[in-house]
Amino acid sequence: MNKLIAPSILSSDFMNIESEIRMLEKAGADIIHCDVMDGHFVPNLTFGPPIIKQLKAITSLPLDVHLMISNPEETLDQYIDAGADWLSFHYEAAVHPRQSLEYIKSKGVKAGIVIKPETPIVAVRELIPYCDFILLMSVNPGFGGQSYILRTNDKIKELNELKKTFKREDLIIEVDGGINADNISSLSELGVDAFVAGSAIFHTENPVETIKKMKNLIK
Repeated sequence: MNKLIAPSILSSDFMNIESEIRMLEKAGADIIHCDVMDGHFVPNLTFGPPIIKQLKAITSLPLDVHLMISNPEETLDQYIDAGADWLSFHYEAAVHPRQSLEYIKSKGVKAGIVIKPETPIVAVRELIPYCDFILLMSVNPGFGGQSYILRTNDKIKELNELKKTFKREDLIIEVDGGINADNISSLSELGVDAFVAGSAIFHTENPVETIKKMKNLIK
């Protein structure tokens, strides 16, 4: 399975969003991670379907839309219609997670479930057959620039064992939070497939070189 770098657009310069997108394309980013926050499920407030639609219009890179919102089932169609290529929602916010995963997949979109640092892997064990990917939060959701929570390593190992149990070697393990050039190689060795990074990319002196370095470290 190819390893994927997914820069979080939330850390970009929104006043120059198109030039930021072009920079990501030039650097070889694989996916654009879009953090949707509602000011309710998490304290912060970001953007919604109109921004996703505008991003879709200016890039061919897949959009990885991460819903950090309450009642995610009520807005799935809005994000699918806006152009999400990957769509994930929080287990902690969902009422009918299996049905929602199946619905997303039925629309031709990759479906994922997300869990916070305090939520155990066992909570989503029975959802593995319905997921294209599982997103592990390695920081508390809602704010950028936090440090990686080390106990996430145990969850990565546990999830990799479940991939074998369910014969789901195609299941993508994505990790979001505190990922940088110092820890990305060890996380890759643990079995992470997709790496979300925000400030560790956009707030460096040369984001293009940072992305290229990260890609080399996970080969």
